[in-house]
Amino acid sequence: MLRGLARLFGCFLLLSLTATEAADDVRFVRISRGIIENRLAEAPSGLKNRRKWLEETFRSLGCDGARLETQKVPRSTQPNVICTLEGSADSVIVVGGHYDYSNRGSGVADNWSGASLLPSLYESLKQAPRRYTFVFVAFAGEETGLHGSRTYVKKLGREGRAKIVAMINLDTLGLGPANVWVSKSDKKLMNMLARVAAALKLPLGAVNADQVGSGDFVSFRSKRIPCLVLHSITQRTFPILHSPRDNLTAIQFDDYYRTYVLLSAYLAYLDIALE
Repeated sequence: MLRGLARLFGCFLLLSLTATEAADDVRFVRISRGIIENRLAEAPSGLKNRRKWLEETFRSLGCDGARLETQKVPRSTQPNVICTLEGSADSVIVVGGHYDYSNRGSGVADNWSGASLLPSLYESLKQAPRRYTFVFVAFAGEETGLHGSRTYVKKLGREGRAKIVAMINLDTLGLGPANVWVSKSDKKLMNMLARVAAALKLPLGAVNADQVGSGDFVSFRSKRIPCLVLHSITQRTFPILHSPRDNLTAIQFDDYYRTYVLLSAYLAYLDIALE
């Protein structure tokens, strides 16, 4: 996550909406906690190795051939890594998180926590036919100016951007329970996430970090694409970012796994309920 001012301005609120019955056709596979933790713990050192890990993991899970591609990013030594799970409709849901990180720490929270979840979310959704096409993008060059996401959005062109119905941005997860950046997120997408969290009895908070920095969602919001921005930053956890404390010991694994479960169910729910 791009670092901005040294203080976090925002509020922490619990979202409380009435739980709804989960539809019978909300289908996804829950990956075991051990696998999710191991994928996070591997956290290769260096951007090249992280890119290779993402490609190899996607391939091992069946995202290969034309479904897996890299996209050259100007001003970055590494490309975007893109995995596509095709649906029956022409519309697209983008799920993204950057894999570059500050050299002041090992970048496990910011943002291997988001990038390493992308193959797992693909694995969770691929077992059932999908209505929407899901595109999982590990962005390069976020920390130096959103270069990966800006390149991705630009190369889509107007026609490609028009197909995107939602962008789900994952950045800095597992420092605590999942939080929504409310001021940067689409109201409909937030309400749907709150319903899923309530139905599964999973914690979900709201923390606005407008004064802290930015993220890849900006590249999409600038083109009026609805976004949902998920993170785990609070005033207590903010100092971990871009510091030697950003390593595996910073992760709260119970919260991290609950965030993965919430995301898997949420994406499956979007596939049937989002119009």
